[in-house]
Amino acid sequence: MDIQELIIYIEEEFEEVDKGTLHPESSIRDIEGWSSMHALILIALVDNHYDILLTGEELKNALTIQDLYNAILKRKS
Repeated sequence: MDIQELIIYIEEEFEEVDKGTLHPESSIRDIEGWSSMHALILIALVDNHYDILLTGEELKNALTIQDLYNAILKRKS
């Protein structure tokens, strides 16, 4: 698992995001049309691809894709 893989999954999941536009430092909440539904989709995405059920608190604390990736890594170890 690497951060580029996570970025690809996010870009595929969110139709509002153009492919190749997200980076590790991209703010999750700056995704166009961000809503609580997007948060639930991210939780499901991480669960499906990495078998990790993030908590609402972990997602709330993840401001960037790098933060989200770090939360996943922390739970995998």
